[in-house]
Amino acid sequence: MSAITFDTLKFVKRLEAAGASSQLAEALAQAQQEVLAEALENQLATKADVLLLKKDIEILRTEMLIKMAELKADTIKWMVGLSLAQIGLLIGILLKIAT
Repeated sequence: MSAITFDTLKFVKRLEAAGASSQLAEALAQAQQEVLAEALENQLATKADVLLLKKDIEILRTEMLIKMAELKADTIKWMVGLSLAQIGLLIGILLKIAT
């Protein structure tokens, strides 16, 4: 798990140097730290996200396998058709030569 390094003491000192009260500077530092932590938490993938991605990948895999089977069937149809055409052409040539 990633972590954001946030120096709250340095942040507080900088605000105090700019004229902010100690209480205000500490409250702002705490708020900033919470915002950064929340932003980081929202960016991480959860177990539910991973499960959804696995489901999507499985759906895509199934669709791909179906498409590959269709392409294989089409290829076989074309090969059988061309083979029959070649045989027919060869028989025609042989009959033409024989007569």
